[in-house]
Amino acid sequence: MTNTPPQELLRRIPAVDQLLLRPVIAAWVESTGHDFVVAEIQSLLAETRAAVLADATGAVVTPELLEATLARRLERCLRPGLGRVINASGVILHTNLGRAPLSTAALENISALAAGYTNLEYDISEGKRSQRDLLVQPLLREVLGCEDAAVVNNNAAAVYLILNTLASGREVVVSRGELVEIGGSFRVPEIMARSGAHLCEVGTTNKTRLEDYEAAVNERTALLLRVHPSNYRIRGFTERPALAALVDLARRHRIPLVEDIGSGCLVDLRPFGISDEPTVQASLAAGVDLICFSGDKLLGGPQAGIIAGARALVAPIRKNPLMRTYRVDKLVYGALEATLRSYRFGRAAGEIPVVRMIAMSREETGRRARRFARRLRPRLPEGAAVRLVKGQSVVGGGSCPESLLPSTLLSLESESVRPAVIESRLRALDPPVIIRVEEDRALVDLRTVLPADEQVLAESLLGVVSPGFARETGT
Repeated sequence: MTNTPPQELLRRIPAVDQLLLRPVIAAWVESTGHDFVVAEIQSLLAETRAAVLADATGAVVTPELLEATLARRLERCLRPGLGRVINASGVILHTNLGRAPLSTAALENISALAAGYTNLEYDISEGKRSQRDLLVQPLLREVLGCEDAAVVNNNAAAVYLILNTLASGREVVVSRGELVEIGGSFRVPEIMARSGAHLCEVGTTNKTRLEDYEAAVNERTALLLRVHPSNYRIRGFTERPALAALVDLARRHRIPLVEDIGSGCLVDLRPFGISDEPTVQASLAAGVDLICFSGDKLLGGPQAGIIAGARALVAPIRKNPLMRTYRVDKLVYGALEATLRSYRFGRAAGEIPVVRMIAMSREETGRRARRFARRLRPRLPEGAAVRLVKGQSVVGGGSCPESLLPSTLLSLESESVRPAVIESRLRALDPPVIIRVEEDRALVDLRTVLPADEQVLAESLLGVVSPGFARETGT
C-alpha cells in the first residue's frame, strides 16, 4: 500500500498499446489474436481504475503487475470448462464426474463418425430419408429381447415421453413407495403432472399389495407404472408385489405395465456380490410391456434414455412430436452402438469399463495397489508414505446403493501435509485428481482409475507431498 494520490496512480496506469508491447502479452497476441487480448486488457484496465478510485489509501500499479495479472486471466479464459478428471474416489458411476467412462470401441466409433458425414437419417439402400432411432433398433431388439426400441437423450425424457404419449389425460397407477425423487430434482409426481397424466397413488410408503393395484384399476386407467427406487430403500416392515404378479394383473385388465428400471443393467451382478439390481432382459422376459432405462449407468455407454418393449407401445412414442426435442446426435448413436455390440458378442466384461470395475475382486484391487505402491515408495520425499488399507468402493449413480465392493485402497500420508490439503492440492492439478478423505486419511481407490491414467496419477501424488509443491504454487 502507498499514500500516492489516486490521480497520480491513474496516470501511472499504462495504455493498451503499451501493454501490448510487453513480451508476455505480445506472445498471447501471437497465439490467440489481437482483438481477444485487447478486449481483456481493456476490461482489466477498467477494473484497475475502479479499484484505484475506490481505495482511499492508494494501491500499487505497475506494468509488470498488470502483465502478470493479464496472463493469468487469459490462461483462465482459454481453459476449457469441461475437462478430463482422474477418478480415484472409488465411486464407479460418479454422477458429478460424468458417470460411465466409455469403452475403447465406443471412443473409436465416435472418432470415426465425428470427422465427416454419416447416414444418420439416410437409408443408403433405398436412397431416401430414414429415421435416426432406427439405426440401433435391430441391435437393441437382439440384445434386450424385445419387439421394438427407441432412443432419447436421457431416462427422464424416456419416462416423460411414455407418460405423455400413452397416458395423457388418463390415470397411471403407482405405489406410494415408488414416488421417488432422483438426483437433479426428478420427481415422479411432478414429471407425471407435466406429462398430462393423472397420478393414482396406491398403498402406503412401506407396504403396497397387489390388491391395492387391483382396487385402483378402472376405465380411466392407462398404465400400471413400476419405478426402480434408485438410491432409495425402505427396510423392515415392507411389502411390494412381485413383478410376475403385476404382469398377471396387467394382462387380466389389458393395461400395459411400464417399468422404469433406472440403471439399465444388462449383466447378472450377483457373482460380484450385488443382488438387488434387476436386469432389463429379465423384466422384459417376465412380461413387462414397456421398459426404460439410462444409457450411462450400468449399461456403461453414453448418456441416453432407452425405451424398449412391445411394438404397439413404442411406435406411437416414436411418432410423438416431442420426440424430436429429446433426440440424440450421431455421436451418441455411435457410442451406444459400439457399447451394445460388446454385449451382443459376449465381450462386456472385458470391454466395458463399468462392468470391468464392478467385477474386480478385492484380491485384484490388492495386486494392483501393491504394484502401484512399489512404484511410488522409492520416489516419495522424506516424511511421506503410502500404505495399503482395506476399504470399499461403491457403484454410485443411484445404482446398487446397499452394495459395497471390497477393495484395497492406498492411504497417502505426509508429516507436513494434512489429508484435507492433499485432497485440495490434487483437485487443483491439471488434470484434477479426485480422491476421498475418510477418518483423516487421504484415500486413493485404483478401482476407478483407468490403467492409462496410472502414470499421471503417480506423478500427481508424488507432487502434492513434495516440499517444492508449496513454493511452486504458493499453497
